Amino acid sequence: MSLKVRAILVVVIGTVMGLSLSIGGGLLDEPRAPTDEELALEQAQLLAEVMERVKRDYVEPVDDRDLLEAAIRGMVGDLDPHSEYLDANEYRDIRISTTGSYTGVGVEISEENGVVRVVTPIKGSPAARSGIRAGDEIIAIDDVMIEAGNLRETIGQMRGRAGSKIKITVLRDDDVIAHEMRREVVRMASVNYELMSPAYGYVRLSQFSESTARELSRAIDDMQDESGDLLEGLVLDLRNNPGGVLDAAVDVSDLFLDSGVIVSAEGRTAEARFSRTAHRGDILDGANMIVLVNKGSASASEIVAGALQDHGRAQVLGTSTFGKGLVQTVMPLSRGRAIKLTTSRYFTPSGDSIHETGITPDVYVEGTEGFPNMSLSGSVDRERDAQLSEALERLQRGRVMHSNAR
Repeated sequence: MSLKVRAILVVVIGTVMGLSLSIGGGLLDEPRAPTDEELALEQAQLLAEVMERVKRDYVEPVDDRDLLEAAIRGMVGDLDPHSEYLDANEYRDIRISTTGSYTGVGVEISEENGVVRVVTPIKGSPAARSGIRAGDEIIAIDDVMIEAGNLRETIGQMRGRAGSKIKITVLRDDDVIAHEMRREVVRMASVNYELMSPAYGYVRLSQFSESTARELSRAIDDMQDESGDLLEGLVLDLRNNPGGVLDAAVDVSDLFLDSGVIVSAEGRTAEARFSRTAHRGDILDGANMIVLVNKGSASASEIVAGALQDHGRAQVLGTSTFGKGLVQTVMPLSRGRAIKLTTSRYFTPSGDSIHETGITPDVYVEGTEGFPNMSLSGSVDRERDAQLSEALERLQRGRVMHSNAR
């Protein structure tokens, strides 16, 4: 084994050795099962052996740093599907998603069946000003065709230094259109809303960031001002919302509840065991609510849907949710890196764990398993959205009654 590999692994093996200073026994000792410390030492030695073989025999030269980072990724990622090691760039992206601002063009995109499509351009962003519309298919960035199945890389290509130029080519109704713009600091709006009639509002939450509850409160205030009175009903659309900051989900739920547990959690550490409760004050003053969900509604979305459903505050309509009932904590490491580690299992107010089962809707309605259908103007297209149409009809007919179907 090379001296370099030995040096890299001395801390690992030394740590394991430190856990058990006396390993083995005399020749006359009875045979015994190896201790956990002995097994750990054996695995550390195996890691050193594998690294040496890879460095010596792999078809291409491999850097020690890359090998060790891959080992760390495997160690954390093998715990569960939601725990992961984050390099500096990935950790920066996590912070961007929670704080709600980044440098780029300001467009929300999704990928389905290999097609990258614009969900909506953010109001006032470079993408919106250039004429990019909801529904446009993005086919190239800076004249380089994008690759299917690599949404993260596509998003990364659109971000960059403020003031730098970018060219985004889209396909719209068989027309190829090139849009040139400059990147700038964009505030991500996690809330989009629309007054669907004089008395009924529609709000879509695309994620849960630190600013989501404030944005939602302002959106409801704006719709109430526009209607000239308190709203008689609200549709809260959580379809394809993958979640985000747990405290944001608590704050959103608290906007509509007067009292009671919103979510509780159990874990091994004191910090991982907690309960969050609602404070007095319902922003809608008891007006009817419907929450739209589907298979893409996960994590923080399920916390909100579960809390409003269990307290009888809203009727949940759509299809069963994703079923992610685990809480991850992002733990910073040295040199801008971090690990995202599962630390808790959370429970709805009724005490249920929805992990791998999801939230069962009160009213099961198929209709929009992709992103909400948008018109060319960026408004929700009710005629093409069966779930939204059903929700609004129920609000207008006063047919919102909580009947938990679980």
